[in-house]
Amino acid sequence: MSVTLPRYGEYPSKRTLALRIEHNRSARGLVGMIFTRDDRAGEGELSSRLGLVTDAVEVEDGVDLYAYLVDHLSQGRRADYVIADEAQFLAPEQIDQLARVVDDLEMDVYAFGITTDFRSKLFPGSQRLVELADRVEVLQVEALCWCGACATHNARTVGGVMVVEGAQVVVGDVTRSADEIGYEVLCRRHHRRRMTAASARAAALSPDVLPVTAD
Repeated sequence: MSVTLPRYGEYPSKRTLALRIEHNRSARGLVGMIFTRDDRAGEGELSSRLGLVTDAVEVEDGVDLYAYLVDHLSQGRRADYVIADEAQFLAPEQIDQLARVVDDLEMDVYAFGITTDFRSKLFPGSQRLVELADRVEVLQVEALCWCGACATHNARTVGGVMVVEGAQVVVGDVTRSADEIGYEVLCRRHHRRRMTAASARAAALSPDVLPVTAD
């Protein structure tokens, strides 16, 4: 099982790589099974910000991925490999099922996800992936904090204000209107200080010193 795990949330290259794997293998006559969960494009789709999109199987809570594939194959249908996108949202037991697909069905599994949530805590699915994967690759996605430093943390924002409480999984995007839930990549320093681009702009507009007037 091969796993690709960028640390932070602005990861256009992750989905692009998943779609490239799908394209390259389908061009050679191979048939893939694509699993995803909570993709921005909607249920049952794998998409990238470059406009690429393909159909996928939406994974719900409690779905046994190994049993799903066995049933698929038992009906005479074909699957030569598996792509699991947004794998951080899968339950640890579903990650175990993907490992069983590799071991028992001798099928390649390519899993894509991010490692940590908006609180800098590991997603349970990502933790299990790291524990079980045959190979883990960290995407070298160039993403910068608003200050220009390397972005290493994913922040959840509401109206541009960083929040540190709430459910671990809330679907949002890095492109959203000001009053919506979104995500922004920050360096560790500004994640610790809860300073987003919006709050930094607001601070810059505030006077640092009292105005000087002549008597």
